[in-house]
Amino acid sequence: MRIKMKNLSATQAWDFLQNHADAVLIDVRTPPEWASVGFPDLSSIGKEALAITWTMEEAEAFDPILLDAVKNKEIPLLFICRSGQRSLRAAMQAENCGYQNVINITDGFEDRHGPATGWRASGLPFIVRPL
Repeated sequence: MRIKMKNLSATQAWDFLQNHADAVLIDVRTPPEWASVGFPDLSSIGKEALAITWTMEEAEAFDPILLDAVKNKEIPLLFICRSGQRSLRAAMQAENCGYQNVINITDGFEDRHGPATGWRASGLPFIVRPL
């Protein structure tokens, strides 16, 4: 039976990450995006986000990287990208790999869905990751 994917805003995702010790945030953007725009900083809640790029052109490369990085298919996985579209596709692919608790962050990292939406515009912590 297929589990329906959940959708959260960035601020809801932050609350979820704080309240679920086993939850993992996966940023599916590219290294240049992490370096120029920022990367979620979860250090204040004792976590570290995973950086696993997902692109249409290289979607088949995503599965083995994800399966190696997150062995437990029952823990909550939250996916974030720039605007919520790549993360949606990556989350769907994770479901197809058998992950049972998949969550898409619908407003993404950047302010693409209106003022004060997205991780960065909501004032959530981030860092710049050098290339």
